[in-house]
Amino acid sequence: FLAGKQIKATFFQVGTCIERYPDTTKRLYDDGHDIGNHSVHHRFSDHLKHPGFVQEIAQNQEIIFRCIGRRPALFRSPWLMRQPWLLRSLRKQSLQPVSGRFCHPLEVFQPSGERIARAALKKVRPGSIIIFHDGFDGRGGDRSQTVNAVKITVNSLLQQGYKCLSVSELLNLPAY
Repeated sequence: FLAGKQIKATFFQVGTCIERYPDTTKRLYDDGHDIGNHSVHHRFSDHLKHPGFVQEIAQNQEIIFRCIGRRPALFRSPWLMRQPWLLRSLRKQSLQPVSGRFCHPLEVFQPSGERIARAALKKVRPGSIIIFHDGFDGRGGDRSQTVNAVKITVNSLLQQGYKCLSVSELLNLPAY
């Protein structure tokens, strides 16, 4: 769908998912999308332990490197956590933290694509970063309603004159 609209997106990926589906990550990268770091396991408890989470970030950098041959420069923390120690760790690893707005508070439970899209569209302003998910806590699952919501949202935004950009394009930052 995105290729047909000539849209490049950013996929913040969980390491365990990359290891399960490396061909998907490679295809996204080869298609010109940004691949960003989103931790290895996406576990809430890992955010509460400083040393463990630093390792999560570094380990996912290596997983992504093994898959696409590049290390991301962009990081989005699970649950958009922003502890000061996390931001310092990201600076030390030359990673740019990225935030955004979740498309719908119940998206992980897969309400209808129309409902997800309506909620997402209410949040869009010029320069917005809207977050859609491909699973729950790095475990995957049926995401058909999210896929439908992305199509509805993108088509509506294009009709309104918006241009959809990757995070690196929007923020004028290197992706790698």
